[in-house]
Amino acid sequence: MVRTSSKPLTLEEFLELPENKPASEYIDGKILQKPMPQGEHSTLQGDLVSTLNGTLKSSRVARAYPELRCTFGGRSIVPDVSVFQWERIPRRPDGRVENIFNLSPDWSIEILSPHQRQTQVIRNLLHCLNHGSQMGWIIDPEESCIFVYDAAKAVRVFEEDEAALPVPEFAEAVQLTVGEIFSWLKG
Repeated sequence: MVRTSSKPLTLEEFLELPENKPASEYIDGKILQKPMPQGEHSTLQGDLVSTLNGTLKSSRVARAYPELRCTFGGRSIVPDVSVFQWERIPRRPDGRVENIFNLSPDWSIEILSPHQRQTQVIRNLLHCLNHGSQMGWIIDPEESCIFVYDAAKAVRVFEEDEAALPVPEFAEAVQLTVGEIFSWLKG
């Protein structure tokens, strides 16, 4: 995103800008562009959204969205996967899904891309947790591990293939292991 003015943008001004790819996020008055997803990232994101929606969407428990802009708490971020409980999905009066989500996801999932700074990803997850998210995951394909943050901001690392991954209570029907997630990279 190219800017000619040295004056910092407000969140409202940022939201008026046209979207770009990869997406930009507005964090603490700064515009930061996310890295362009590559093969591993896209594979994990697509299979994760499909798996979560296959389990949660048909029963109207929740829905997973890829690359959905979420604006709340003075930031506008684009988690790799945002999961919202069914009753929290913003809707129009006719029941259709709104385009604008001005709330934190119930479950925020980030997939690290090569050369992506983990610090910023952690900050975004903590921001989500500070604003009502129940859980956050960081999937690290390079290290084949998954960091899980709960609502109390306690972090656990899961590395063993057979390790069952914790999910938010509303998503208890989702049963995934570390090995299953990383096996998607071979399929």
